[in-house]
Amino acid sequence: MNTEIMEPRVRGFAKQAGLSMLALATMLACAGTAHAQTAPAGPDAAQAEAQPADDGTDEAQGNIVVTGTLLRGVAPTGTNVIGVTRDTITARGVSSANDLLAKIPQVGNFGTIPVGSASFALPVLRPNIRNLGASGGSTTLVLINGHRGVGAGILQTTVDPSILPPDVLERVEVVPDGGSAIYGSDAIGGVVNFITRKRFDGISANLRYGFADKYKTVDGNLTVGKDWGSGSLFLSYAHVWHGNVLGIDRDYASADRRSKGGGDFRVTTCAPGNIQIGATSYALPALTPGTVNKCDQNAYADLFPREERNSVFGSLTQQLDDNVAFGLTAYWARRDTVVNQAQGMLSGTITALNPFFRPIAGLTSQTASFSFASVYGNSLTSRQRFESYGVTPSFSFAIGDKWQLRAESNFGRSTSLVREAALDTGTASFALAGLIPGMALNPYDLASSSPAALAAIRNYENYGDATQELAEGRLILDGSLAHLAGGDVRLAIGAEYHYENISSRIAQGAVGSYANTKTSRAARDVRSAFGELMIPIVGAGNGSPGLRGLQLSASVRYDDYSDQGGTTNPKFGVNYKPFTDLTIRGNWGTSFHAPSLADTTNTSDSRATVLPYSPFLAPGAGPLDPLRNTIVLAGGNPNLKPERADTWSAGFDWTPKAVPGLVANLTYYNVRFKDAIGLAPFLSPTLFTNTNYANFYILRPTLAQAQAAVGNLNVVGAPSIASLYTGPLTPYVLIDARRNNLGAVNTEGLDFNLAYTRLTGFGAINASIAGTYTLSRKSQAVSGGPFTDDLKNGVGRTSFVATLGGKSGGFIASASYNYKGGFPILGVTPQTRVGAFQTVDAFLAYDLGAHGFIKNAMLTLNVDNIFDQDPPWLNSAAAYTNGSTLGRLVTFGIRTKF
Repeated sequence: MNTEIMEPRVRGFAKQAGLSMLALATMLACAGTAHAQTAPAGPDAAQAEAQPADDGTDEAQGNIVVTGTLLRGVAPTGTNVIGVTRDTITARGVSSANDLLAKIPQVGNFGTIPVGSASFALPVLRPNIRNLGASGGSTTLVLINGHRGVGAGILQTTVDPSILPPDVLERVEVVPDGGSAIYGSDAIGGVVNFITRKRFDGISANLRYGFADKYKTVDGNLTVGKDWGSGSLFLSYAHVWHGNVLGIDRDYASADRRSKGGGDFRVTTCAPGNIQIGATSYALPALTPGTVNKCDQNAYADLFPREERNSVFGSLTQQLDDNVAFGLTAYWARRDTVVNQAQGMLSGTITALNPFFRPIAGLTSQTASFSFASVYGNSLTSRQRFESYGVTPSFSFAIGDKWQLRAESNFGRSTSLVREAALDTGTASFALAGLIPGMALNPYDLASSSPAALAAIRNYENYGDATQELAEGRLILDGSLAHLAGGDVRLAIGAEYHYENISSRIAQGAVGSYANTKTSRAARDVRSAFGELMIPIVGAGNGSPGLRGLQLSASVRYDDYSDQGGTTNPKFGVNYKPFTDLTIRGNWGTSFHAPSLADTTNTSDSRATVLPYSPFLAPGAGPLDPLRNTIVLAGGNPNLKPERADTWSAGFDWTPKAVPGLVANLTYYNVRFKDAIGLAPFLSPTLFTNTNYANFYILRPTLAQAQAAVGNLNVVGAPSIASLYTGPLTPYVLIDARRNNLGAVNTEGLDFNLAYTRLTGFGAINASIAGTYTLSRKSQAVSGGPFTDDLKNGVGRTSFVATLGGKSGGFIASASYNYKGGFPILGVTPQTRVGAFQTVDAFLAYDLGAHGFIKNAMLTLNVDNIFDQDPPWLNSAAAYTNGSTLGRLVTFGIRTKF
């Protein structure tokens, strides 16, 4: 990463960080005065006892804050919280937080091996609850200990969950509900909160080695810490490496689907390639009429790229006196990824001007189709590096025995670099046609081509880099407002300042030619105020048969964006307990996602591209219109509005006293998502035939219209817009292909969980099933257009995980059945349905200390996809869909602590 171009933003960030620290210092000064006049705080055990446990002092004092609420010691009213405990994280045997999320049915990555793209568009994979939205930001908010993480990527501003190694996680909480009333932007589909350990004493070391067919992985973690009672300090380092898997290594990735009753989607741009004259093909090198070479374009592209990750996480907690506590977490992470893509291909015209031309049937030109694999190797390689750090200091002040003031700040910075190897197809086409003196391509034998031509064609890359920065300051006051017969009325109020910026650049051209590429910069700040009120109308003190509890909550948040204006989002919740072991709950709220800085102004991909022809024509086009230019506006859009949603859910939690160890819950959810950010179908005739897209193009624009629409955008493909109006054929159409607020998604369904744990004479057994079922999902491509039923094309209804396990002596064992339902599919003849993806994973652990061998040491064995199931096939060049897998993956591990 060339850091020189980022210096102005660094200074700007330093200024904003300084303002955040000044604001925090002012908060602390006020808080210090308040705390000096109060007595030590005590735990509120009655409200904290039902909450998840941790080994930190905050939890011991009833100070835990559950995801989805601002209030300490209580769960969010009316909301379903999906928890993943540390034991589950260990049993799943994952090496990254992204892999862990792929085991949760409500998250869109379920049933996959999560990987980003090779290009600079979407190199960072983001979790997506309910599968809503696909812009540069995210409709699922990712938190680390309740705080936002800095974004990563070139055309993205989303958090990369892989920065956190699973071994530092205490638990993960997923709230599949709208959460903007608590957290602000992004929490439309829900919230994912990674909660790390608070305390650690000793030394722990974990090492794992895994293998599958033509695949290996190694990961290790070392944690060193000290707990001195009033505080704790620990530092954890993790290293992960895994190899790559090519398409040729897995049969299910073959583009030839004839064995499944499908088509042959292999290409003819091969090494050696083919010559085409009219309807007759001639396979190289023999050039026999009627023959054709075919090759699998998936063979040498990575299904899963090679990757190396290094990360460091540290935590410090200290009780400064009876009323004041200090906390600090910090992390640094770097991910290096190497992605192989199919080697570059070319299909073009070779003429008699090319000295290598071989005439066939006396003709002076031919169409040659070939791959450069014979001279450049089987793959093109993309190299990516993502590096980030974050620091989150906080103070908490006890005010009396029922109130607490929390002053928190949060800083982060990331750098992203993508260098995608490519070929200069323009030079290649000219060299093939023989139009460049001394630089000719020989499609009949590429190795004998002009060395200068081969060097020039290969000297090309797609380059992108970006720096993103985050600074936040937050103040929260919460406690008991009054005491009712049903319990304490709880109130939390707060204010927050948020600043973020992104500096990025994108270039395509000769390797290293990006040095003078313009850097695009964008920044925003947000000032917020929020509050939450919980009223226990009926509780243990005044309950009666049929009404053992009734709890109401209301929360609201106002966010004032420097670039988007203000927005207010409320949420209301209710818990009703007809019996002590049954809670019926519900909530309603509004949520929003502010457009990402990678989608609005000054984005690095913003441009006006001029095409020398018009590939698609509107009804009534004239005979010369295909020869006219097309102007395409691409990239960011300063007129983007926030994506918005109304969400509500209702359900129950049942823990029957008659069956100890049984937990059951069911939740109905309903999401109405609108103003979704996307692209108009600028490469399809639908743009002209669907009247709802009329605002996204101008037929035969005047010079004034074109210049007004293009504005200050960089013009690619022409000297200027005015130059297009000097001849008789002026542009045919101007198309707005920038990110725009287009359509909507309406979806509803059921989340379910049934779990049972029982102690036995030999130890314990447990069984569970958890998942989601989609009742309805309808999407609208563009505002005003019709809604289509997604369940009839490409969306499955059911996803779940069923687990059976047990413990006896030093042994722990479990098996999980993962199910991702199939779905109907249209337009893929003759296939009409994609099958379900079903896998079984197993976990076995043995505690060496249980039988006196080695104290605090455990051997582990994970076998993922025991039966080596392939993902469902698809009758297309993509070959498969509805899941991904490494095949049978066996991983051995050892965990120790001293």
